[in-house]
Amino acid sequence: MEFVDPIYDVKDIRKLKLALKKKSPRDYLLFVFGINTGLRISELLPLTYADVLTENKCIKTELNKEEPVILINHSMRKALQCQMEMLPSIELDNYLFASPKTGMPISRQQAYRMIHTSANQVGIDARIGTHTMRKTFGYHAYRKGIAISLIQKRLHHASPAETMKYIGLTKKLAPRIDVEL
Repeated sequence: MEFVDPIYDVKDIRKLKLALKKKSPRDYLLFVFGINTGLRISELLPLTYADVLTENKCIKTELNKEEPVILINHSMRKALQCQMEMLPSIELDNYLFASPKTGMPISRQQAYRMIHTSANQVGIDARIGTHTMRKTFGYHAYRKGIAISLIQKRLHHASPAETMKYIGLTKKLAPRIDVEL
């Protein structure tokens, strides 16, 4: 497995979000959920609309598949609304990140290709993969002042040192950035 980096610069995150949104609301949604939850790709891909919508198809306030509960923030709501506007109908048991051909979740390989290719297209000079989303979440949470112990718990790491290394803080500290992703 190849080592990947977080995206340190918020401008690069914005460029990638814009490129993904133009390409596909599904791909945009996957990236936004990834960088705002810290979930692994294997935890993101099987999400269904029932995980994020009520029976009346209103967006829930939290994604309660995880402990502790993950709040569905403004960025996630916006991406979810973008996706929902493009669909003729929504069944709660449908996957959020479904392949249009099969209706099943896209593969990990497809998710990697989507993120990696789009990052290259917008000129992000880093090693990008599916773990980039998780690492970006952890890095920016830390830069916003979230305790490393809480980030460690969310990422299911054994020690704070493991989390620091995972999010790229042993190599360098990038400038402090305080924005919602």
